[in-house]
This record gives sequence, structure tokens and C-alpha cells, in this order.
Amino acid sequence: MLKIFFLFFTILCLCLWISLMEVFIFIVFGMVLLMLVVDWESLWMGYVLGMFSLDEMSVSLILLSFWISLLMLLASFNSGVINKNSFYFYLLLMLVLLIFCFSFVNFLLFFIAFESVLFPIIMIIFSWGYQPERLQAGIYMLFYTLFGSLPLLVFLLMESGSLNFIYLFKGVGESWNLFFFLIVFAFLVKVPMYMLHLWLPKAHVEAPISGSMILAGVLLKLGVYGLYRLKIMFLNLISMYSSLFMSISVIGGVIIGLVCLNQVDLKSLIAYSSICHMGMALGGFFSLSIWGANGALLMMIGHGLCSSALFCLANFMYERFFTRSLMLLKGMGLLFPFLSMWWFLFCVVNMAAPPSMNFVAEIVLMSSMLKYSFFLLFLLFFLSFFSACYSLYMYSYTQHGKGWMMFSVSGINEREYMLMFLHFFPLVLWIMKMEVFMNWL
Repeated sequence: MLKIFFLFFTILCLCLWISLMEVFIFIVFGMVLLMLVVDWESLWMGYVLGMFSLDEMSVSLILLSFWISLLMLLASFNSGVINKNSFYFYLLLMLVLLIFCFSFVNFLLFFIAFESVLFPIIMIIFSWGYQPERLQAGIYMLFYTLFGSLPLLVFLLMESGSLNFIYLFKGVGESWNLFFFLIVFAFLVKVPMYMLHLWLPKAHVEAPISGSMILAGVLLKLGVYGLYRLKIMFLNLISMYSSLFMSISVIGGVIIGLVCLNQVDLKSLIAYSSICHMGMALGGFFSLSIWGANGALLMMIGHGLCSSALFCLANFMYERFFTRSLMLLKGMGLLFPFLSMWWFLFCVVNMAAPPSMNFVAEIVLMSSMLKYSFFLLFLLFFLSFFSACYSLYMYSYTQHGKGWMMFSVSGINEREYMLMFLHFFPLVLWIMKMEVFMNWL
């Protein structure tokens, strides 16, 4: 197993000296050679393959990781990183770690991949962030996640039984209440749940466009994915404390909706809106229903594509005017009328209007939470209402009115329009095949 990991790491390190195309050719050649040489029926190969397991959520998130990684390359042409071999190294390393994270069935290996993803995203923020505050943002993110994951590491080191997800047992006793809160804390920080979210706006604002895309598109989903993998071990305690966590998620979503209406930084507004949407996915998990699981998967994929596209749109403006202030970016619809259509479409998707995956996701999630408690009706109403408010606020401020940005700038090119289309196409395409994402649990 160590030889396989060493082989992957060696391939990734080659990005520092040779081109990306040569690395891809080397990987394809290595895979063909692996298929021909390896004895797939041997005992050690059966042991290695036994450490991997895929279900519908794993496959969906792996495909999302591939798609967002390709779009990251397409979005980074003007940021000066497209000719940097170190950027390809961090991108491929992150993609490999995400694939391992979504496919490992062993708890310890999952934890290693879960924490290792932190390294490439922080290096991307440190290396190509826009402001000097990127160092503070990276340290915020590092210490939040490491501090949250430390109890989980202690639990893994103390565990004497099998660490396979399939064989995890249900713990009983008073000590398990403390273990439950400490272990769940590691995943709630990654979601992030309200009150554990302070690292997210800082990381988004200071990250380059590629960092914001992968952070919003995939990395925020690791928390919900990890909760579903540990669900069997703490099922009784989750049902006991689900009302507490669901209340924090929904009430926090309403408060964050109000916070979004007070933002003047465009990337900060989009980052805060991610907390609202992932809070709904978290509420679907704690509803402990099939509909909640289906809605959480739909929300993760829909939000990953929509939020990534909104960050791309914000980056288009930043590359031309070097500001993210909503006050200074007024009236962009006069300069870029066709881009205004993409702003409208993704703001509509962000408020969960049809036809989009977000619309189906919110309907399913709200149904699951109302089935859990009908008293959540008023909170969910305000959560949905404020989601529409800040989406329209973002669209109207950027596209309407008269701004002072009237000097000569380059137009939106075909690459950027293609980037928007590749974000929007899956959101509408999968609305035709919703049964693919249903009943995965």
C-alpha cells in the first residue's frame, strides 16, 4: 500500500519539472501497465481493494471534484498561475486526496485524506492570494480545522476495534456523549455550521479564483459527507441531539441571510450565502430521513456548481476593475449586457428558483425538516425569503444603476462565456434525471 501511495506522490511531484500534458500521458501509460501487470486475484490486492468503497454520494462528489478542477484551469488563465508548475502540483494533489477521501472505507485513511486536503488549498491561498491578509486567512483556516479535528484523531488512536466504516459499532454510556460532540465538531467546522464559520469568509475573500472555486464547490461538502459516514456509530445520540443542531443551523441561516444584506464586498456576500445553503444540507442530515439524505446530496452538487459560478462572475469584475465593492461595481449591465444574463441566471439559481437542482434540493430539504417538526415552518420561510433577498440585492446592485466605472476595459471573451455555460449546463441537465440522486442511502 505504501508503494502505491509513493507512486502517486512521485507522479504529482513530476508536475514541478515537466508539463501537465506529459504528466497525463505518464498517468495513462501507468494505468495501462498496472492493468496488465498486477495480479488482481492475489491476497494483498484483495486487501487493498477492500479499503475502497463507493456509493452514489461518493461517485457524485468525485465527479463534482473532477468537473470543478477542470473549470479551475479554465478560470485561471488571467491570474498568472496557468504557467506555474507548482499550481498544477497543488491542483492534482488536491484532486487525488479528494478522490481518496470520498472512496476510502477505512476511518483512519479517510481522516488522513480529510486533513491532507487542507495543505494544497492553504498553499494556493498563500501563493496566489490577492492581499497581504491572505496569511491571516490561511492561518485562521488551518487552526480552525486542526483544532476541530484533534479530538477525532485522539478517538482514532484510542480505538481498539475495526476502523472500517461497515463495522463501526454503536457506542453506549455517558462517555459516548462527550465523544459524540468532540467527533462531530470536526465535521461541523468543515461544513461550516453557524458559530463555527468565521474562517470561511476570510478564506474566500483572500483566495484566488481557483481556491474559491474548489473551496465552495467541493471542500465544504467534506463535512456533510463525513457525518453520513459516521452516522451508524452515533445514531442514537444524533437522534437525541438532532433538534439542537437543526435549530442552530436553521436559526443561523436566517441570521446569516441578514448578514448577507449588509455586505458590500461581493466575494464576502457569496461566501456568507454558502453558510445558509450548507446549513440547510446539515438540517437535512439531522432530520434522519431518506428525503433529508436525498436533499443533502442534491444541495451539495447544486450549491457546488452555483457558488463556483458566482465566484467566477465576481472574478470577472475584479480582473477588470480591481475592486469587489458593490458600491463601485454598480451599472455593470451597461458595460456587459450579455454577461448580465449570466448574473441573472445564477442569482436565480442561488435563490433556488426553477429550473435548477437547488430548487428541487430546497423543496426536498424543507419537506424533510417540516416532517421532523412543523414548528420550523416560520424559520424556513424566513430562510428562503432572505435567500431571495440577498440574491436580488447582489444582482440589482451589480447590474442596475449608474457607476463610475466607464473607462475602457476588455470585453468578456469566449473562454469566460464557456466557463459560465459549463457551470450552468449540469444544473439544468440533471433536473431531467432527479431519480439518479434519489434513494442513495
